[in-house]
Order: sequence, then structure tokens, then C-alpha cells
Amino acid sequence: MPSTTTETPPQQRADGSLSHGLKQRHLSMIALGGVIGAGLFVGSGAGIAAAGPSVVIAYAVSGILVMLVMRMLGEMSAAYPSSGSFSAHAERAIGPWAGFTAGWSFWVLLCTAVGLEGIGAAKIVQGWLPGTPQWMWVALFMVVFCGANLAAVKNFGEFEFWFAALKVGAISLFLVLGVLAVAGVLPGTDSPGASNLSDFLPHGSEGLLVGLLASVFAYGGLETVTIAAAESEDPVRGVASAVRTAMWRIALFYIGSMAVVVTLVPWDSKEVVEKGPYVATLDHLGIPGAGQLMNVVVLVALLSAMNANIYGSSRIAYSLVERGQGPKALARLSGGVPRTAVLTSCFFGFVCVLLSYWRPDDVFPWLLNMIGAVILVVWIFIAVSQLLLRRRIEREAPEKLVVRMWAFPWLTWVALAGMVAIFVLMAREADTRIQLYSTGAMTLALAAVGYAWQRARAAR
Repeated sequence: MPSTTTETPPQQRADGSLSHGLKQRHLSMIALGGVIGAGLFVGSGAGIAAAGPSVVIAYAVSGILVMLVMRMLGEMSAAYPSSGSFSAHAERAIGPWAGFTAGWSFWVLLCTAVGLEGIGAAKIVQGWLPGTPQWMWVALFMVVFCGANLAAVKNFGEFEFWFAALKVGAISLFLVLGVLAVAGVLPGTDSPGASNLSDFLPHGSEGLLVGLLASVFAYGGLETVTIAAAESEDPVRGVASAVRTAMWRIALFYIGSMAVVVTLVPWDSKEVVEKGPYVATLDHLGIPGAGQLMNVVVLVALLSAMNANIYGSSRIAYSLVERGQGPKALARLSGGVPRTAVLTSCFFGFVCVLLSYWRPDDVFPWLLNMIGAVILVVWIFIAVSQLLLRRRIEREAPEKLVVRMWAFPWLTWVALAGMVAIFVLMAREADTRIQLYSTGAMTLALAAVGYAWQRARAAR
């Protein structure tokens, strides 16, 4: 049950001394670019191979779920801006153990992702400069983004602003070229019409379900904007704007680009998986240098995610410690930046990189499985927190409901049912079952520690 202590509200303690160096243009571009990740450019190929043209349906269904989650998170974050985001909301709504569990599991996810993105980016650069050691590039990227996040929050904002601008520009150009090709007005190309869409469900409903699972995890990273909003000039306005534009961003960048790809390129083309769907499409259109161009875009997407995850993990850790849920050293501020938390998050990320080299056959896969379903756990905490907090806000401070969840509480329950359905699908598939069980074990362990800490604190 929720804590009955009379402590200062989480968001006040978590954010009181943090700088507010992010401008509205930073936040707008973080919201716009945050939806465009490396998973979209590369990982979507596996979804197309499994679902065929019906991958558009898969991305639309999972996109609707993500829209609902973002709307719920936006409602709470506009009412209670906090660098702890959903972790602080879970503590406020459910109890300290929930904030502890959601926060630290997400921290592990982000730090591990930092290492994975560093490795992915290093492989791309190594392809351009063969003979250079991969570890050197990973170390360079870690130093650059760790240094940027240590200096000031505006550095994080500037990096993300330009990274996001490049990603948005690249995918917008892809969509324009794709639509022109589909319409048959792009010079040197003929419109394929609906010839590539005739076998809409090549692997039946099973293939569609595999595509659905692949699409769900491609949307990770949208939560960062609600963390960053707490350090912006106008947190409430920033969150409200980001959430209200989430629908068209998801529809345009994800669903729109998938529709272009499967219309122009046969779904069973080997290039879709080997090169990635975007490179395969541009090659199909005869765009010169398409492969290298998309490698640049994927590199930018990986570096952007790396930068954002260092920022997000440090702020989540700082917020947790400020609420008494971690080592006090992580809460030290210097120049409005939790530098110890930044260094700790970067160190954990670099350990993940070392594990990928030292123990690639056992420890590293175990770590990846452990974080496989964390985002779904976080989404469940968001939905349950919103169900509980909405009534409380309506009673105590209705003026804080700047953003409102649609058709409350029915759509919140629909979203929860969707999350449970995804868990069931993961349990059915051999490839995702181990991720589900590993993430479940970590979540239960963190919940037990959090609950024990909560009881001990109450006893004191």
C-alpha cells in the first residue's frame, strides 16, 4: 500500500537542485527524434521477415499501445514533473517498493543499452576504418558522451537536438522518395502497385504475432522525454506538447515507413534482413550510395540513443537516491548535474561492453535476457500508477490535469490487457520465453528488496 510518511514529495526532492538548462527546442526535438531509434532502422527487418506485409498491422497495434502508455505517463508527468518520471509516480501511487522496482530495473536496462549501442556504433566505424580496434571506438564514444553529460545538461540537449534533426531529416527524405516511387513519379522507377502486398499474411497469424513482438520493443526510448522535461524551462508545457504530438510521430515514422518498405520491396527479400529494410528499399530504388548513407544514419541513431541513455540512467539513479532508495553518493550534485550518478551509469555500461568481450557465451547473453522484457514491466507500473493517481489528482488538485488520459479508465484497462497479452505471447515463443522468465526473476528480486527496505524504513 502507498507510503503514509510525511516526506517531501518525490518530485520536489528529486528535482529541486537540478539545473533547468534544457530549452523548449531541445525538448521538442528530443520528443521528435526519440521515436526514431536504431531498432527502427535495423531491427524492423526481422519483423518484416516474420509477418510479411502484415507487419504494418503489427506496428499499428503496438503503436496504439505505446500511444496509450505515453498519454498515461504524460498525464502524471505534467501533474508531477520529476526526473524520476514513472519511478516517482509509482512510489506516489503504489508505494516506495514500486518506485524502487521500476526505477532500478529501468536503470539496469538503460546502462546495458549504453554498452550495446557503443558496440553497435563501433562496428559501423570499424567497417569504414578496418584494422582499428573495436574497443578503441567504444571507449571514445563513452568518453565523449560521459564528458558531455558531466559538463551540463544543455550539452546533452544540444547533442540530442542535432542527432534528432539528422534522424528526422533522413527518415523524412526516405518517406518522400518512397511515396514518389509508390506513386510512380520518381524518375527511373516504376510503381509496383500492390504486387508486393498480395501475400499479406505469408506465415499466418503466428507470423503476425512474431512481428507484433518485434515491433513492441522497437518503441523503447520514448520515456526519456518525460525525464528530460523536469530539467526544462517549462516542464508542464514540454510534457504536454511531447505527448500530444506522439500520435502523429508514431503514425508517420513507424507505420508510414513500414508501409513504404513492404510496398516497394518483396517481404521475403534476403536484403531486408541482411542490409536492413531501409537500405534494401533505397538499393531497390537505385539510390547511389544508399548503404553508406543509411550506415551514417544508423550510427547517428546509435550515438543518439547512447547519449540519451547515459542521461536517462543518471537521472533515474539520482531521483531514486534522493528518495532514499540507493547509495547517497549518487545524489551529489555539482553545477546542477548529478556527476557521480553519470559516472556510475557510464561505468556500468562499460562493464557490459567488457562482458561482451570476456564472456560472450554465458554472462553477456544472460544479462541481455534479464533486460529483455523490462520495458513491459515499466509500462505496467505506469498504467497501474495512472489508475490510482488520476482519482487522487481529481480530488486534490484538478487544475494539474493539463494532459488527460483518453476515455479514462476504460482505455487504461485496455492498455493493461494488451500488456498482459504480450506477456502471454512471449511465454509461447521459445526465443522470448527465456527473456520473460529472466526479467521476471530480476523484477521479483528487486521488488523483494524494495519491500524489505520499505518495511525497515517504516519500522525506523
